[in-house]
This record gives sequence, C-alpha cells and structure tokens, in this order.
Amino acid sequence: MRKGAKAAIVGSVFTVMVGGAGYGVFNIVSALNEDSGGGTETVKTGPPSKDEIAEVSEKFFAAWEKGQAEAAGGLTNNAAPATTLISDYRATAHITGLKITPGTATGATVPFSVKATVSFQGKSKPLAYTSGLTIVRGTTTGRALVDWKPSVVHPGLKAVGDSLVTGEAGSPPIEAVDRDGKVLTKEKYPSLGPILDTLRARYGDKAGGRPGIELMVRHADTNIADTSLVTLAEGTPGKLETTLSASAQAAAEKAVLKFSESSVVAVQPSTGEVLAVANHRKDQFNAAFEGTLAPGSTMKIVTAAMLIDNGVTSMNGPAPCTPTAVWKSQTFSNLKGMAPNESATLANDFLRSCNTGFIKLIDGTEANPLTDESLTTEAQERFGLGRDDWKTGITSFDGSVPASPGPDRAANAIGQGQVQMSPLNMASVTATAITGEFRQPYLVSPDLDKRQLATAKGLPASTSAQLKEMMRMTATQGTATQAMAGLSGDIGAKTGSAEVDGQTKSNSWFTGFRGDIAAAAMTQEGGHGGDAAGPIVAAVLRTGG
Repeated sequence: MRKGAKAAIVGSVFTVMVGGAGYGVFNIVSALNEDSGGGTETVKTGPPSKDEIAEVSEKFFAAWEKGQAEAAGGLTNNAAPATTLISDYRATAHITGLKITPGTATGATVPFSVKATVSFQGKSKPLAYTSGLTIVRGTTTGRALVDWKPSVVHPGLKAVGDSLVTGEAGSPPIEAVDRDGKVLTKEKYPSLGPILDTLRARYGDKAGGRPGIELMVRHADTNIADTSLVTLAEGTPGKLETTLSASAQAAAEKAVLKFSESSVVAVQPSTGEVLAVANHRKDQFNAAFEGTLAPGSTMKIVTAAMLIDNGVTSMNGPAPCTPTAVWKSQTFSNLKGMAPNESATLANDFLRSCNTGFIKLIDGTEANPLTDESLTTEAQERFGLGRDDWKTGITSFDGSVPASPGPDRAANAIGQGQVQMSPLNMASVTATAITGEFRQPYLVSPDLDKRQLATAKGLPASTSAQLKEMMRMTATQGTATQAMAGLSGDIGAKTGSAEVDGQTKSNSWFTGFRGDIAAAAMTQEGGHGGDAAGPIVAAVLRTGG
C-alpha cells in the first residue's frame, strides 16, 4: 500500500473518532499536538473565569472573521462539526467581509452581532444578525472552550446538520393570497411564516414561478422547507390561492398573542376550507395543525354523538351528575365546586361539563351496550378522525381516538386518557357536529395537486340537531357563557380543560361556532377552557357570522 493511501485511511478513521467524540474533542487534538516534554500541567476545574471567557471568545471571533475554520473549531468542545460549519460559511454560503462585534457578557454567555456580505454570481447583499455563545470548561484538559451549537454561527441553524447555502432556491417564490385575493405575507401575519415556507416548498413549482438566488437555511430534516434569509436576485413569484380569510387571520394573530403557547384554527363548516391558523409559541411549531394533546371536555361533543347514535340516551334523556363515578376501579370526579344533580339530562351535563354524567353512560344500556371500540368507531366513521388520511395541503395531524380497555375507556370519553387532538381536529369536530357533514379541512384547493380529500359518513340529522342545540345552550347558559358574551347570531360552544402530568395548570381548550365559521383553540397551561382558549376563539368568531 502506498504511504499516501495509508495516511488517507488513518485520517478518515481519526475524523470519525473526532466527529463521534463530541464534548472535549479539542482536548484530544490538543493532547496530540502539545509539547510533552517535562512536567504535568494541572487541569483546571470549575466555571471559566471572566478573563478566560473574554480570551477564548475573542480568539474564536478573530479566527472566524479570518476564515480560519480549523483554528475556530479547535476553540470549541466539538471541533469537527464546528470546523465544517465555519468553513462552509465562506465556501457554500458565500459570506465574506465578516465583522463580529461582541456585546457585554452575562456570566459565561457572550452575545454578539454580525455584519457581512453575501455574494454569488455577481450579486451581493448585506447580511446582519445577532447570536450568542457560551464558554464552558473542557472535561479532559480543563481548557475554556466555546460550547458548540450550530446556532452560534446563525440563529436559524437549530439542529445538527442544518447548513447555510447560497444559490438558486429550491422552490420558486410564491405570492400567497387569501380567498379574496389579498396578499398574505410573513411580515403582516408572522405566525404564517413557517406555513408560507411549506406552501412555497410544496407548491412553488405548481404556482408558475421562477426561483431566485438566496441565502437560505437548508434544514437537516427534509420535511422542513428551506428558510430564506437574504434574497440576492428576485425570482418570479407564482400566485398561490389559499382558503384563508385575511380578516379572520388578522384576528387570530392578534388573539393568540395575548396567551403564550396558544394555537387556533378556524374553518368554514359548509366547505371545510381553513379560514385562519395562528400560533404563538416559543418553538415555532404549528401546533394548530400538528398538535397532539388531550382535548379535555371538548371531546364530549364526540362522546355525546356516540351516546345518541347508539341509542343510549338523547339530549333530554337521563344522565345523573353525581359527585364521583367509578369505572374499572378508577374514581372520576368533576371540577371543584360543581353541585351534583341526580335528575340531570345529557344536555345539562354537557353545558355544565359534568364528567361523571358521561362516565356513567359509557357502558351503554342492556338494550344498547357499548364497547371499548364504540368511541373509536364514532370518531372515525362519523367525524373522520384518527385514520391518517387528511390531506390539508400542509402537514397535519388527524387526531387519535384509540380503542382503550380499562380506566382509559372512561378517560377517553372526557377527553383525557389516550385521546389526542389538535385545534384543527376540534374545529372540524364542531363543523361536523353543526352541519351533520364531515368535510375534510384544507388550506389549498385539492385541484392544484389532485389530492383526494378524506371522507366520512357524517351524522344523522337528529344527532346533529341535538349537538348543535347543546352547544348553543353551553354558549348562552353554560360554561362558555362568559367567553361568548357579546357575540350575536347563531352561536354555540364547548369548553375543555385537560390535566397533564408535570403541569401545575391544565391545558385550556375551547371550540365554538357562529354562523358559517367554526373555530377551536388550545393554550398550554391556560387553565379552564373559558379562561384563555375561549377568548381566542371568540375573537376569531367575531369576524364571521
């Protein structure tokens, strides 16, 4: 074997070792390169000192500014990926003229601002952003090192494998418009940002546009669309028509800002078209469409439908609301302060959200028995839930209502246990309940890409009429009264709160309708349904009628 070939193989093996070593890689490199003659240096311990923090961050910034990727990477606790990303900063992102200005350190964290230039094929644009790094103590040599994260290079790099790339965009730009032709932008509707990126990735080529040249974040997760950072040469946008309503979207955006970790969806019951989708979350996750959380008592819409459709009871039939109810050795209770009512009807339990009244009925009657599969069947066949076949135009969750034995059968009936929903699912549940027809929600017309929308047989007219009336009662004399106050026209609602292990407060759920608009919202740790999610839904419902 030639020396060169052998050296290359050894180098490859060492690279794998470094890449897999992670924390403390710099220490291995340093140990191999240090002068080993004489004495043993004491390894430092404890947090890095103020002087160490200043020295290492300054050296890192200087090496990065000069394009010395190996030197900069060697000052981190994960040299291999750091070196690659910093090298690619010039090589693939085509960023030059880098100037880094450190801010005032807070403990071991050093904020900094970046000014540079992106240049590609004769086109140049300025680049400016802020980021930060933290200095930690290396575990092997005790050296002060930059705690490596991709976001050090740019805050848009959130995961290992994300990269900065400048070149022709993967998809042509789009001009997304609402149902009336009004342009929808990230600037005017901030929570639509990730959704518009996804729509561009999926439909940019179908909308007739031509790609431009951009600096973008290319995500390691191929399900996430490239994030455009700087446009060097404008492409030609194609017009993409969505089902959104600019007025409903504006109301949704404003409403979720009042409660952290909130999401809302509005749909048009007569068509299934999505009118608004908004999220106010730290993680930018589209929980409105993709959330997978227990929906609390909003699930009682589906449970009530199951009881009516299976002949167990009707809205005016008996459903005693007792202080507690036992199912399979597990005791269930109601919200604190709820007075028992042995003469309650299903409608009365629904409007007050009495858990025990529902749980006492989930076994059915001797003439009309229910099984572990009854709620699952109702959800799938009547409401189109839990079959993994919705095609909304972007990624969405279809809900999950598994057949559950034991105590979870009772818990599922009141929206706890193993049931999982998103606000999109619950908005659809309300739309199905009040029209009797399941119309799969969608954001982009299926005609654009020949998608087959999901179907379900919907509800008998009598069941739909009873559900709608019970929701009306809840909005005017039940748990949703305060949140729905001031709304005119034909209105209805259902509240929900879902307890989650490890949380001090329950998740707040609320779904309602007004005329031909149905909406649902969820606020994590928002408390009772009417406290947080209720006002969000009401704000969106005010835009329709």
